[in-house]
Amino acid sequence: MVPISYNDNITIPIAVLSGLVQEWLADSLPAIMTGIIILTLLGTLLIKTVRPAVMNRNPFLKTLLDVPPVWFAARILGAIFAVCVLFQLGPEMIWSENTGGLLLNSLLPVLFSVFLFAGLFLPLLLDFGLLELFGTLLTKIMRPVFKLPGRSSIDCIASWLGDGTIGVLLTSKQYEEGYYTKREAAIIGTSFSVVSITFSLVVISQVGLAHMFVPFYLTITGAGLAAAFIAPRIPPLSRKKDTYYVEKPDDYTEDHIPEGHTPLTWGFAQALKKAGHNRGLQAFFISGGKNVLDMWMGVAPIVMALGTLALIIAEYTPLFQWLGLPFIPLLELLQIPEAKAASETLVVGFADMFLPSVIGAGIESEMTRFIVASVSVTQLIYMSEVGGLLLGSKIPVSFWELFVIFIQRTLITLPIITLVAHFLF
Repeated sequence: MVPISYNDNITIPIAVLSGLVQEWLADSLPAIMTGIIILTLLGTLLIKTVRPAVMNRNPFLKTLLDVPPVWFAARILGAIFAVCVLFQLGPEMIWSENTGGLLLNSLLPVLFSVFLFAGLFLPLLLDFGLLELFGTLLTKIMRPVFKLPGRSSIDCIASWLGDGTIGVLLTSKQYEEGYYTKREAAIIGTSFSVVSITFSLVVISQVGLAHMFVPFYLTITGAGLAAAFIAPRIPPLSRKKDTYYVEKPDDYTEDHIPEGHTPLTWGFAQALKKAGHNRGLQAFFISGGKNVLDMWMGVAPIVMALGTLALIIAEYTPLFQWLGLPFIPLLELLQIPEAKAASETLVVGFADMFLPSVIGAGIESEMTRFIVASVSVTQLIYMSEVGGLLLGSKIPVSFWELFVIFIQRTLITLPIITLVAHFLF
C-alpha cells in the first residue's frame, strides 16, 4: 500500500504487480476468467446435488460453494454470459464490446490480477497489527465524525491508494471476523470504498480535462467526505442493526484505552499482541490462497452476471435516459449548461462508473464535463464492480438499498461539485 513512483506515475506495488500480470497473460485472461466462473458453477451444482462429504466437511468450500438460490442463479447467468462473450455466441447485445465484452475482456482481467495479489497479501494488512495500531490512534476522529471504528480508516486508505475493490474485500473480511457490526460494514462498504487515484486520472482524461486533475481530485475528496458524513445518518444506512456477524473477538479493544496508556502506546501494545498470534509462512500463504479463491470464485460470476445485465439495459434501452429526466430541473436550477445531456449520465453510473465519462465526453461545455466526471467518481456504487462486489460479499446490503444509496450520494455531492465548478470555470 505504500505509494511508489513507477513509470513517472505515483502508484502502489500491488497495482504494479497486477499490471505486469495483465501484460504477461493479456490474451489468456478472458479464457481464464471464463474457466473460473464455470468451475464455480460446477462446484455449486455439485454441492447442491451430490453433496460430496469432502465438500461438506470443509467449512471454507461449503461457505464458498453452498450459496443461497439468488446467488446460484447469478452464477448460472454469469457462466452463460461468459461463454457467450468468449465465443461470441447468441445475441450481439450480450457479447458486444460495450456490454459483456467490456466486462470479460477489460474489467475481469483487472479483477483477476488485483485479486491475485490483494488476496495473497491481505493477511499482511489484517494479521500483523496495522489495523490495531491505526484503529486505536484514529478512533477519536472516526467515531464522532463517521460513526465508525478507527480501523476503518485503513479500508479507506487501501481504496484510495489501490482500488475500491480492495476496500470492499478488507471490509468484508473484517465484518466476517466480528470486527464490524452490520451497520459499520454497510457504511464502510458504501461510503469508503473510494475510487483509486489512478482510475480517477483515467476518468478526468476521458472527458479531456487531464490538466485539471488536482482541482478535480480535491473536489471529489471534499464531496466524498460530505457524503460519508451525511449518508450514514439517514436511512437505509442509519437503520442497519449494530449486531455482529460472529462473536466479537476477545482482543478487540481499540475503542477503550486503559488508564496509564496513550492511544499510541495502547495501539502499539495491541498491534504487537496481534502480530504475536501468527503461525508462520505456511499459514500466511494458506490464508492468502483462500482469500484469492474466495475473491475469484465468489465475486467474478456476480460481476459478470449483474454487470452484463446493467450494461445491456444502459446500451439497448432508454431506461437510464428516463431515470435521468427528473434530474433535468435540478441541473437547470444549478445553472449547469447542457442539462439534458448531463441528466443522461447521472443514473447510468449505477451500471458502470466509466459510462458517464464515455457518454459525457461528447458534451461541449467543459464545466459540464467536469461535473459529470466528478459526480461519477463520488457516486461510488456501480454494479459492474463495487456494487457487484458488495452484493457478492457478506456485507448486509440489498440491490434496492444500493440504488437508494447511489441516488442519495448523487443528490449530496452534485450541489457541492457544481458550486466548485462555478468557481473554476
